[in-house]
Amino acid sequence: MRSVAGQVFLYNHTFDRLMPTLQSSPKKTAAIISRPGRPVVADILPDLLEWLIAHNYRIVIDPETANYAASSHEVIARTHMASRALDLVIVLGGDGTLLSAARVTAAVDVPLLGVNLGSLGFLTDVPVQSLYSMLDAIVEGKAPVEHRALMQCELLRANEVRGTYNVFNDAVVNKTALARLNDYDLFVDGVFVSSYRADGMIVATPTGSTAYSLSAGGPILVPTVNAFVVTPVAPHSLTHRPLVLPDSVQIEILLRNAEEVAYLSLDGQPGLDLRDGDRVRCRRSEHQVKLFRTGSDFFHALRTKLKWGERQI
Repeated sequence: MRSVAGQVFLYNHTFDRLMPTLQSSPKKTAAIISRPGRPVVADILPDLLEWLIAHNYRIVIDPETANYAASSHEVIARTHMASRALDLVIVLGGDGTLLSAARVTAAVDVPLLGVNLGSLGFLTDVPVQSLYSMLDAIVEGKAPVEHRALMQCELLRANEVRGTYNVFNDAVVNKTALARLNDYDLFVDGVFVSSYRADGMIVATPTGSTAYSLSAGGPILVPTVNAFVVTPVAPHSLTHRPLVLPDSVQIEILLRNAEEVAYLSLDGQPGLDLRDGDRVRCRRSEHQVKLFRTGSDFFHALRTKLKWGERQI
């Protein structure tokens, strides 16, 4: 019997029964990444660590998790997680924590299990009470895995690449709160599309279509569709509407704001200052994000998270 954050559920394995099998199985490595400042992590960790050890996992944790764990576990900064050969990443938090984990582990092609400690949970759809049933399914090879597109974005200044970034949700070129509208030129595969005068421009993955892009009036994309969406933020012209593009194209936004201030935000992280003439270039990454899912369909998530109405019978 296990008790996590006031919720009681059955844990149907015993260490003694597993020992003969586990001793002969190869060692695997699991990483735990946690949302900062969530005391509930301290309630979850002891049983989770016990389960992983019993199932022959080496364990590495990020500094946020280390605040609630015993000192015997190896602590690695999130930015260095990809340097290890990981078999599983367990994310304890909300969608923001999972976005952070996806960016730093994308290059090692490791599946992520997102345990929802937040409120919305589009990405972290595994509730705490289902954690061990999901872990059992993972060990048995029965857990559903969903492949999500990752976007690679570059910041170019005077034809020089100033930074390359992995983006799971969206790249946003935006003005500051006090600045006036900025001017942007949009190019697709080098072909000029249009000039925009707007607060900002969003390039979102299908996963990110339910984030800032949706708030700005963009469409909802099924997460597995092969597309990106470009959404202007409060455009001056009402004819400028969101644009859905195949993810095989290269999208480029040219900033033209000689007098105003703008910045680039990636997955909602603090912005990078931009200058007049800077370009943001986005394309599909060669890497993907693998998410363990509960098996519930995307439309159920929309009904649950966005409070869509159920069919009346």
